[in-house]
Amino acid sequence: MLLTNENLDKFTLAPASLELAKVTKRFGSFTANDECSLAVPPGSVHALLGENGAGKSTLVKCVMGFHTATEGDILVGGHSRDIRHPAEARKYGIGMVYQHFTLVPSMTVTENLVLSRPDVPAVINWKQERARLEEFMATEAPFQVPLNKRASQLAAGEKQKTEILKQLYLKSRILILDEPTSVLTPSEAEEVLTLLRQMAAAGKLSIVIITHKFREVFSFADDVTVLRRGKVVGQGKVSAMDRDTLAAMMMGQPKAEKATVSTAKPTVAARPPNEQAAFAVENLHVNGDSGLEAVCGVSLQVAPGEVVGIAGVSGNGQRELMEVIGGQRSPTAGRLLAHGVPYLGRRQDIIAHQFHTLPEEPLRNACAPALSVAENIALRTFDQPPQARWKWLLNSSAMRKAAVPLIERFAVKTRSPDTPIRDLSGGNVQRAILAREFATRPTKVLVVSEPCFGLDFAATDFVHQQIRDARNRGVAVLVVSSDLDELLKISDRLLVMSGGHITHETTVQEAQVAVIGRHMAGH
Repeated sequence: MLLTNENLDKFTLAPASLELAKVTKRFGSFTANDECSLAVPPGSVHALLGENGAGKSTLVKCVMGFHTATEGDILVGGHSRDIRHPAEARKYGIGMVYQHFTLVPSMTVTENLVLSRPDVPAVINWKQERARLEEFMATEAPFQVPLNKRASQLAAGEKQKTEILKQLYLKSRILILDEPTSVLTPSEAEEVLTLLRQMAAAGKLSIVIITHKFREVFSFADDVTVLRRGKVVGQGKVSAMDRDTLAAMMMGQPKAEKATVSTAKPTVAARPPNEQAAFAVENLHVNGDSGLEAVCGVSLQVAPGEVVGIAGVSGNGQRELMEVIGGQRSPTAGRLLAHGVPYLGRRQDIIAHQFHTLPEEPLRNACAPALSVAENIALRTFDQPPQARWKWLLNSSAMRKAAVPLIERFAVKTRSPDTPIRDLSGGNVQRAILAREFATRPTKVLVVSEPCFGLDFAATDFVHQQIRDARNRGVAVLVVSSDLDELLKISDRLLVMSGGHITHETTVQEAQVAVIGRHMAGH
């Protein structure tokens, strides 16, 4: 039975269910989703898990109308729907909160919410719209945001809350959340997911959450579906699962055969006051793209054989700090030191101090997109024998020969070493650059930003182990990540960056998540 316009309003106000029945999506000869089925009962929270490339995004895009399913049925509220456009998904009460913000920065929260409506009039009665919004905030909104603030003035957590409120304001009854807590502090993440779960339990929402954080699955989800290579390989009640079971489903290994990665960390002895830091930042001031100061007098030190993590909500100066370290931005004051001497990020400095960096968004910041995978892996060594003679006559076959074992070791999925790196998926670009920075030549200082962005479960464990191994070899490691769980897992010492300042420092053994969260939030 198909829904009609006459009963649509009644439907959108009812508790909603979502069911996928043998949904298949093909792109030519490639099958991205193969007879995928799942059911989200009204008022439940359903977690969708799977490694990078498992087909999660394609499946969700079929539900949202960005793709049309090749075969199978999508049922909303028990009714089969042929969703071919996002407007049709919205019409049937399906909304999605994306990993990246969709707000218009120059508009206020009120303007963003009002203009997101499909029925917005040509001439807007702003007094009436504000009154309507204020009533919505007072009676239906699970959390509050400042309606008169411009989106550009909101903190990252407020932006994410506004994105969720936008979908609730549009009367979405099925809410799909893509990595919803990636820009939230721990306390904000707990608040948002708890309130959404309460709305689901009250029958006001059905929720699908795409996440890589097992803690969120076990804390907030009722059911879970695991995808691998485009197929459903496991599903059921979260209460009947454990972490190892889900990991084994994701990786396609029996639970007994699942590889384990040691998380043991040797105690790092306190560095004597007269021991020279391998890397140091002294009173660094940096302007952001707007011309305003983004890094405000930051100082830090990293000792040999130590992992220092920098935690913080995105947008608090971490990117600008990393760009200065990588030689992509000039500071207005302060300096960087490597082994006690000024470090300017030039190639001769990098070679002399055995300095390796992995910036955020490597395809934009750490690659030559038109060059091959092998050539990008060789960017640290291309002017050294045997890849070059006299530092200018390049040997492509030597680059290719050196790249092949690294492509295999880091599991880079590419047609060949000669494939342009821009043709790879984001996760595989990350793997290729990790291979270059971790394995092409000796390292004394390693600085990485968001090292596991876009990587699957197994690759994340692999990268974490590489960082530990580097630390155990005496490498000084600085890690910037928006994932606090990741930093607590791999760091020895933790710094919190907020508003361009280092606001908190603790050893991981003494770390208190609540205290860290307050500092991340700027309190």
